[in-house]
Amino acid sequence: MDPLPLLSGACIACTLGMFAAGLTDLRQMFRTQSVENIQFLPFLTTDINNLSWLSYGCLKQDWTLITVNAIGAALQTLYILVYFYFSPEKRRVLLQSAALLGVLILGYCYFNLLIPDVAVRLARLGLFCSVFTISMYLSPLADLAKIIQTRSTRCLSFPLTVATFLASASWTLYGFQLSDLYIMVPNIPGIVTSILRFWLFWQFPPDHGKLYKPLQA
Repeated sequence: MDPLPLLSGACIACTLGMFAAGLTDLRQMFRTQSVENIQFLPFLTTDINNLSWLSYGCLKQDWTLITVNAIGAALQTLYILVYFYFSPEKRRVLLQSAALLGVLILGYCYFNLLIPDVAVRLARLGLFCSVFTISMYLSPLADLAKIIQTRSTRCLSFPLTVATFLASASWTLYGFQLSDLYIMVPNIPGIVTSILRFWLFWQFPPDHGKLYKPLQA
């Protein structure tokens, strides 16, 4: 039995579960009519990540990557638009969004106009996506260090941690099955950081009487 279709389904389901964590912020923005306690930068970086992997998937003609990242990019763009609508600092949000657009245009010009060879383009785009994904997985380490200092996991979401672990494991196995290091390697840090979060939950059980304030993955 070919495990690839099963792994593909697991990648799609688990990654969409991760993306759904942003729906909590979306509901909060509509409910409070404000963006208080919601960070804008994770929406931007995740959008860049999704669009980069979407380009890689289109170039590789991998429909699992295309499906997941097309939905992810659409959701992140929705979050950005809603954040802009409710934000009192629209100039700052607009400048950061313009910077995102500039990065995407530069990336498009570099990969599509300056690298005519498709194999070389795929390799360099895969390397960029890998490095960017690794940096996103490692960025919350400062928050994890703060959790150890305060001995409190109130700012962590256990469902999001589970979804991140399952998605990272699924993509690692999917990349291994395809012999694609650009997919496999960057998801290993996601497994490691998720295990670290599980350990923190075990060491510092949350107070279930208090609400979680989820972190971005």
